[in-house]
Amino acid sequence: MKNALIAGLPISTANEREVLESMARNIDARSTGHIVCITNTETLYHGLHNPVIERHIRTADFSLCDGVGVVVAGWAWGHNVSRITGPNLQLAASNFGQARKWRHFFYGGKEGVAEQMAARLKARYPELIVCGTYSPPFKALSAEEDQGIVDRINATQPDIVWVGLGLPKQETWIQEHVGRVNAPWMIGVGAAFDYHAGTVPWAPPIFRAIGLEWVFRLAREPRLRGPRYARSLVFVIRAGLEGLLKFRFLRPTFATGAGTSRASGSSAASH
Repeated sequence: MKNALIAGLPISTANEREVLESMARNIDARSTGHIVCITNTETLYHGLHNPVIERHIRTADFSLCDGVGVVVAGWAWGHNVSRITGPNLQLAASNFGQARKWRHFFYGGKEGVAEQMAARLKARYPELIVCGTYSPPFKALSAEEDQGIVDRINATQPDIVWVGLGLPKQETWIQEHVGRVNAPWMIGVGAAFDYHAGTVPWAPPIFRAIGLEWVFRLAREPRLRGPRYARSLVFVIRAGLEGLLKFRFLRPTFATGAGTSRASGSSAASH
């Protein structure tokens, strides 16, 4: 499957069903080391300035459009990409995986949040299997502590490790633990932990439907969200102008990378 290139970084053209079916194939094959990157404009901004985040985007099996800013930038580059947000993907995978007995591990969030999310999701999806949760301490971990966490996760034999540490920490953590965490999939979903736990209000459905979650978040947390959205705006303006001034919208470019070929399941190999 092709990736649309926006400012030189890949955004997947897959729809939600295709993502879930790829996840199922690799879980069935017990092929480990696969990644879904939930990509918004702040992710792309960091991808242009931080080599670790750039690698995370480029090597992901799916780099999914998580924000309306990515959609707008995509238009300037000749692409019409669909949004698949992190919180929605987590709900979809929870439902899709019920009959398939997928095992979910929740890593991240403040103390107690992962457990609250697990309880609420299990109430919504009765056949959901949550094989473990862990909220890491807010400090630098020693090598021994980090290995203890890896051993704890691996002992539960997860199919999907959902990581809720926030951008860019969760992407960095995933990159550092690919090949060490023995799970088919690792997915960083950030604030989804709080939304699904009920500890932070999720934007009303109408805001989510039209891509204006950011307005709701900015109104609630202006000091926290303001600087982050400023970076997002920088990316949208930069990418939009580059796409328009170079007439990229007339000749859109695509790429098929290592992540895309792994996602197909045809060349996946356990790490």
